[in-house]
Amino acid sequence: MTALAFAIFAFVALVAAGFVVGPVLWRLKGRQGLVLGAAAILFVIGAGGALYLILGHPELAVRTLKGDKDRSTNALIGRLAAAVRAHPRDPRGWALLGQYYFTARDPNDSASAFARAIDAAAAQGQHYSFLYSAYGEALTQASAGAVSPDAEAAFTQALALDPKDVSARYFLGLASAARGNAPIALGYWNSLLADTPANSDLHAELVDRIAALTARSGGGAPNIADMVAGLAARLKAEPNDAEGWQRLIRAYAVLGDQPKARAALADARKAFAGHADALTAFAAEAKSLGL
Repeated sequence: MTALAFAIFAFVALVAAGFVVGPVLWRLKGRQGLVLGAAAILFVIGAGGALYLILGHPELAVRTLKGDKDRSTNALIGRLAAAVRAHPRDPRGWALLGQYYFTARDPNDSASAFARAIDAAAAQGQHYSFLYSAYGEALTQASAGAVSPDAEAAFTQALALDPKDVSARYFLGLASAARGNAPIALGYWNSLLADTPANSDLHAELVDRIAALTARSGGGAPNIADMVAGLAARLKAEPNDAEGWQRLIRAYAVLGDQPKARAALADARKAFAGHADALTAFAAEAKSLGL
């Protein structure tokens, strides 16, 4: 507990003790009254302090006392919570509060805030996949990484709203794998892998999970080359995906196939001729890969 929080608690405790001890001091005079009064004060402060440290959040009391200059997470949460409660029908405020709670590793309050964001958006006839997936992630964190039925329902709703939702596919794969349903889990993860940059941490994790689950279910290790070929086939049919082209170029480079990486780069430039932003991104990609 900080010195300021301790001072606050001590003041409140003394005031509370005064209410408790007052009747004793009025009824008992002299030495007996003083002894019993002091004992009562010590009991109130000691018991109250123990319960506050165990059950309370002394740092929250300090949030509003530090003023607007405090930029700590706790202070921001305190001010944001007050602002959101003043405008409870705005889903954006609840979503931002939920994200702050999630960052502060308070998944239960995070889930509650995202649930309010979902309800506020629904009241306006709006449904956002990212709110459902964020709600599911908070519930999962609150369950120590286990995808609960409520979290799975949230991810399912997110996927219905956006079939490309990253979190939904990842965690629904986890839920299916936990139930022993390897084909469903692999379907989610292989789909997500095809849309994930080859040099990302998520890509590496997905490859490991797919390999482990495939091995446990009696199959062999995943064929990365086949996955890259699948991405190439998709881009050939649907070339208007700049990020997909970047992933394909990186994937070929990671596999050490420079000719195919250069060919993919040429195809990407052709598909996005006249799109300055995309061409700039392709040029930066080529430079980083040494193409």
